[in-house]
Amino acid sequence: MRLPTIPDPAPLLVQFPAAAIAAGVAVALALAVHFVLFRLLSRLARFSHLETDEVVVERLRSPLRWALVALAIELAGEASPLLARMWGAVDRFVIPALLGWVALRVVKAYALAAESRARLADDDLAARSRRTRIAILSRSLGFVIVFVTIALMLLSIPGVRNIGVTLITSAGLAALAVGAAAQPALKSLIAGIQMALTEPIRIDDHVVIDGEQGRVEDIRMTYVVVRTGDERRVIVPTSKFLETTFQNWTRVGSGITGTVILAVNPGTPIAPIRAAFEQVLARHAEWDRRTSALQVTAAKIDTIELTLVMSATDPGALGKLRLALREEILEWLRENMPEAVGPPAPNLSAPPQPERRGDN
Repeated sequence: MRLPTIPDPAPLLVQFPAAAIAAGVAVALALAVHFVLFRLLSRLARFSHLETDEVVVERLRSPLRWALVALAIELAGEASPLLARMWGAVDRFVIPALLGWVALRVVKAYALAAESRARLADDDLAARSRRTRIAILSRSLGFVIVFVTIALMLLSIPGVRNIGVTLITSAGLAALAVGAAAQPALKSLIAGIQMALTEPIRIDDHVVIDGEQGRVEDIRMTYVVVRTGDERRVIVPTSKFLETTFQNWTRVGSGITGTVILAVNPGTPIAPIRAAFEQVLARHAEWDRRTSALQVTAAKIDTIELTLVMSATDPGALGKLRLALREEILEWLRENMPEAVGPPAPNLSAPPQPERRGDN
């Protein structure tokens, strides 16, 4: 019986110093190239008129550093067989991870720069539409990058690859399993893309859904964040905006109109109140100068209903404007026309009613 031969460790010990030196030189050169490259990019970004260029450079600094290191070790492996063997054991995981990291940072950096440019647009409606598309599409693309990166890393494992090939060739069970497992993610991905294309809502839209009123703060792949007036965050599934009815107050434009209803006594002159309303409204910065009106919307025996119509750029400003106008107009009526809001004066011209006495 012949005993198994044990490999002589001497060649490995001889090759290890050379491999370590080659790896060290490769890493040093990669870091030097990275330093010079990003020093130049940082200076170019400072001279740019766009402030987002510096942010983009900073976002790409870390992933490109490690990508250059991996590339340098890959090239140094040609000069050292031991380094090539050691690097070959991990590059099947490192390369897809680094490529996915760089691609994800590029997408996020481009989305950040595009969103910053969209904020500078004069048309608020177009700017919000563009920001919404950028947010949804960048997150959808980021999901695809992460999914493909993980798939490539798993397929690089021989056992996983062999199992996948066996299942696919046997009866297509792998395709069914993957399809069933990925159904919620694919549904969210399709819903996000559909929302980006059809735009039922946009970022900063004012919506009312399930009795909750607020502004769309963020749109994610699977949910939408609605911020209410009292600073609560309502989390609504993305599919709900595609399958149910809701109100979008800023679908056509960013401006919003609101009313304040006051009740005054019959016989109150309307013209002085209208003039006071216009003067008070003009003093408030929340008013966007689009709409202002005082209308008599109801006239009853004991009261007259006045509706003060005003507009503002957003729901928050409109809420402040309505509260301020209601208080100031009531204060003006109390000081200048107290008979308009006080109890009605008795009608002295009416004939006195005979006194009714009970039967003795």
